[in-house]
Amino acid sequence: MSLPTDFGPDSGGRVKGLTIVKPIVYGNIARYFGKKREEDGHTHQWTVYVKPYLNEDMSSYVKKVHFKLHESYANPNRIVTKPPYEITETGWGEFEIVIKIYFPDPNERPTTMYHILKLFQSPVVEGNTSAASGGKKGLVSESYEEIVFQEPSQMMQQMLVSVKPITHGAWTHDTDFEEKKEQALHKIINAKGKVQTEITELKDKLKLARETIVKFKDEISKLQGHQLNNSTSA
Repeated sequence: MSLPTDFGPDSGGRVKGLTIVKPIVYGNIARYFGKKREEDGHTHQWTVYVKPYLNEDMSSYVKKVHFKLHESYANPNRIVTKPPYEITETGWGEFEIVIKIYFPDPNERPTTMYHILKLFQSPVVEGNTSAASGGKKGLVSESYEEIVFQEPSQMMQQMLVSVKPITHGAWTHDTDFEEKKEQALHKIINAKGKVQTEITELKDKLKLARETIVKFKDEISKLQGHQLNNSTSA
């Protein structure tokens, strides 16, 4: 069964009612040199990247990835046109990297992400985990994102559905995003329970306050009535 299309100048017509979601992971890995480098004061080697969340070759629907680094770097605008979509550099400080993904269809707007380059391990607060994790591989700071293609063109649709796997082996990430999702859901449920308890307590306090006001009003009315009777008798 073919999908209904609205033909026009945009790459063969948009596929009406179709939404395709492509999950991705972006972030950086950083490794400490062990000491400050004498020639430039750099302390870390780092790699910023964009990669698929699922085991699929992104090159079938990605034209290029633009990484915008700090202005202190020579040629801060770096363009990568084929996998792996990553840039490796050295440095000593953390800064924001703008990542923009372009698609083969010029009518498809680029997707932009903002990533804070992490070089140093963040302190772990009780009850919360750091955004960056360390290990044998080095410090890893990455995020999960979804690129949503709403009514893509026929050309883009074909590219999105004809994705090939990268490897026939296991496909894993440094961050267990499923675990993070479960943790986030657990926190939301706990927070919802706490809010509900606070709402119940506030309602009880409001009810008690209203009952107290009614009681005081009754007492005032009785006193006023008593005073009125006394003045009449006099």
